[in-house]
Amino acid sequence: MVGKLRMLATQAFVIILVLILSFSESAWEGSAMPFVSSILFLMGAVLVGVASMGRLWCSLYIAGYKTEILVTEGPYSITRNPLYFFSLLGAIGVGLASETILIPIIIFIAFTIYYPFVIKSEEVELRNLFDEKHYAYCKNVPLFFPNISKLKEPEKYVVKPKIFRRHVFDALWFVWLIGIMEIIESLHELDIIPVLFKIY
Repeated sequence: MVGKLRMLATQAFVIILVLILSFSESAWEGSAMPFVSSILFLMGAVLVGVASMGRLWCSLYIAGYKTEILVTEGPYSITRNPLYFFSLLGAIGVGLASETILIPIIIFIAFTIYYPFVIKSEEVELRNLFDEKHYAYCKNVPLFFPNISKLKEPEKYVVKPKIFRRHVFDALWFVWLIGIMEIIESLHELDIIPVLFKIY
């Protein structure tokens, strides 16, 4: 139930964001410092790349195991919520790729308001499923920001390919969003979609 609500809320937020971007453009391009647009886009592309690879890494370990076992290796050995951590990087990256500063700030604020509740509810669910094992895991691994020194990776790991394949598409959403923004920018240049306002 929580997963479905989270997905609906995320989809609604993305739709609103796409609508804003559809009728706006970066004010930096017409400013005295047009190079800022290029820097913001480059930073965004780097973050989206890191986020996509990170989410694929997480999916490799979690796909098909989410409630069957307590996953504590790979990305889950450095943070208890690596998917959300990489999602935050990707979301901010998409915001920066809009070549604005306001959009990534809005994304960051929305994330910090909404996701702590999601993380807390999932922690309760995991505690109910795995009890003492989860308690020990929480004591040793940070909640959100990774601690690379704690990285543990097995020599071998059994992956469920059919489930992993489905997760691959989820991991690439941020890349697709940048592509959508580039299409919107082209439609602005062709005067197919009007620019109603500018954003810094």
